[in-house]
Amino acid sequence: MADDVKALSAELAGDPQSLVFLRLGEVLRQRRQLDAAVRVAMHGLERHPHLADAHDLYARILADQRDFERAFDEWDMTLRIAPEHVGALKGLAFLYFTVGDLAQAERHLEAARAVTPDDPSIEQAFVMIRGGGAPPVRIEPGAVAEPVPALPEARVFAGLEGANEGLLLLDAAGLVLGGALRSPGGDDVGEPVAAYLAGVSQEAARTAKLLELGEWRGVAAEGPGGHIYLTQPTEGTMLLVVRERSVPLGRLAMLAQRAGQAARRWLERQR
Repeated sequence: MADDVKALSAELAGDPQSLVFLRLGEVLRQRRQLDAAVRVAMHGLERHPHLADAHDLYARILADQRDFERAFDEWDMTLRIAPEHVGALKGLAFLYFTVGDLAQAERHLEAARAVTPDDPSIEQAFVMIRGGGAPPVRIEPGAVAEPVPALPEARVFAGLEGANEGLLLLDAAGLVLGGALRSPGGDDVGEPVAAYLAGVSQEAARTAKLLELGEWRGVAAEGPGGHIYLTQPTEGTMLLVVRERSVPLGRLAMLAQRAGQAARRWLERQR
């Protein structure tokens, strides 16, 4: 495979406009040389910004790096360019599955099956989703992520987008544990919002039980001024994510997953 990389790299160097970058990027991805794969994918996107396969390649690399939020954006762009792109449909199904949105995962798999009805991997994916097994679309795990540096106790979401204005961690009693939430006018509304949300976890759990939906993982809502996503990082805590309407709910769920991971790490350090 080293010879493949060398040959493909030489071909791309000889013709920077060549689509051989797609094969080279995939080979590097499979070898887990993800930084090099990113450079190749970005090289291709700079020259072919409207090529669906280029965005799909970059999305798969991002997924390997566990950057699910940006992977969602790239697969979303892929479908904007090519609405029946099977790779992107499978990729989004995988991402929705990782955040527990099985309905959306199945919807994207149904769309992929309509395009390629004889693809056995899609049927296997349905079996895994409905059986609660492993993620429906196999995107090989990337290298082990580098340890995340300790966050200052007052900054639960340090380093995350919108950490100071759109992420709020609270306990079941409605006490703010971290993060911040501001109104469009800039006022700090974290505490009153947290108080209103007290008890929501129990209500969501009760509703899910009555409907036989299993454990609840997230609640999404759309409004004229923006979108919100509520999830439960740990038992006894809730996480609220607020973003403007231009942010798709699927991307919001990805951000909530990352923020939930940060919250769990922070909470563990407080014990």
